[in-house]
Amino acid sequence: MSRIQPADSRRIGRRQFLGLGAASLGAALLGGCDRLSEAPSFQDLLGSAEGLTYRMQRLLGGGRTLAREFSAADLSPDFKVNGTHAPDTPAYAALRETGFADWRLRVDGLVVRPLDLSLADLVAMPQRTQITRHDCVEGWSAIGKWQGVPLADVLTRATLLPAARFAVFHCADMYEHAADGTGQYYESIDLIDAFHPQTILAHRFNDEALSVGHGAPLRLRVERQLGYKQAKYVMRIEMTDRLDRFGRGKGGFWPDRGYEWYAGI
Repeated sequence: MSRIQPADSRRIGRRQFLGLGAASLGAALLGGCDRLSEAPSFQDLLGSAEGLTYRMQRLLGGGRTLAREFSAADLSPDFKVNGTHAPDTPAYAALRETGFADWRLRVDGLVVRPLDLSLADLVAMPQRTQITRHDCVEGWSAIGKWQGVPLADVLTRATLLPAARFAVFHCADMYEHAADGTGQYYESIDLIDAFHPQTILAHRFNDEALSVGHGAPLRLRVERQLGYKQAKYVMRIEMTDRLDRFGRGKGGFWPDRGYEWYAGI
């Protein structure tokens, strides 16, 4: 079974203090403990520990605390492609063949002005570049350089309705092994992280256009959370007041399968 092995020992203590024991239990699910993940008592345990993690992190870190940023000299020589290497759908293949010229990011839900943005539209907006460390729940870390549009700028352009509380990211990749029919990858974050200055919609990685393996044409970077929150192949952002009507109702593909919805580090 996989278990969490953060590279920074100082961060281990902080995360343990924040109740990361639940994340360790969630990591065990990757190793095949699916039967355990379905047990109501286990889900209650995860939920209670996750709630403590979320409340403590918000109390200690507030909404504007920055993740550490690095220099170009710190870039990792190899940044692992994890999860889906390329969505295996005809729709994505067609977009890829045209260099994503026909791709559009849809922003809708609880907004005043729904948006359909091309990659050129996003590139024309103010950009942010950041060099940060990606920490995977499987135990590996890597430092990479990301460039993209602050999510806050996109949501401001759409203008949120007062009821909006969460941003849900619908992605192009599908997990066909999900027998319950909830195999489309999705993820979500709250408005605190959505408007954080380091939360960006990245289209470049290490000074090159984002590769397919790393999530082309667009991926989420929410730097204060673990790697599985960094949704790749983003196609649509839906603003909503609740998460229980998506997938299995836990707010993301992996949270639906036992992981913490809030994966703060």
